[in-house]
Amino acid sequence: MIYKSRRDELENQLNRGALWAVTYGDLMSYLMIFFLVLFSFSMAKTDKTKSRKYEESLVNIQKAFGGKADDKRLERAKAQEQEDKVADKIKASMASNQMSSLVQIDSNEHRVKLVLTEAVLFDSGKAELKVRAKEVLKPILEELKKLPNDVLVEGHTDNVPIHKGRYETNWELSMARAYSVVKFMEETGMNPKKLAGSGYGDNRPVGENNSAAGRAKNRRIEISLIKSE
Repeated sequence: MIYKSRRDELENQLNRGALWAVTYGDLMSYLMIFFLVLFSFSMAKTDKTKSRKYEESLVNIQKAFGGKADDKRLERAKAQEQEDKVADKIKASMASNQMSSLVQIDSNEHRVKLVLTEAVLFDSGKAELKVRAKEVLKPILEELKKLPNDVLVEGHTDNVPIHKGRYETNWELSMARAYSVVKFMEETGMNPKKLAGSGYGDNRPVGENNSAAGRAKNRRIEISLIKSE
């Protein structure tokens, strides 16, 4: 009995002496998670395509440690996921309607931008949408309509001066064309509160104005879905 009592006492002393290891282990685990979060955050800042995964991971970490999940952060992550899918959905929609060659689509961390040339939408020197233009725009607007994001329509022209017609300058023509697209968006059911239009004339060229091909590139409409921050 004396031997057993001494053995139990020794085991208790050893166990109490090892309690620091439990605390130390927990501390190391928390530090590892902390640095992993910092690393994920730095990756998300340098590569915006990973920001949604970072947001979701952070919410999961909060839940795992008994914290209250940040609903706004999770909603933002879901919104970004939907925004990232818009470009693919529009591409698929245009392909199914055999219109892929008519629209150039570019997506980055700030916006999904669709570029349509003058030839697709308007007659030379005019701002009224062609019948064919409305057919091209409809599948695009169906996808944009599903999201609450702001949509910006920008009109651009080449630098050839206007000598006759309804519009005296390229400024006026570019703004009138942007307005025609915005008006059609509203007519198809898009919320006017999230729509905006602007005209830049020939001040933001994407091609050389000294060639016919370059001027054709400059006569364009850009439709941008503004992504969530």
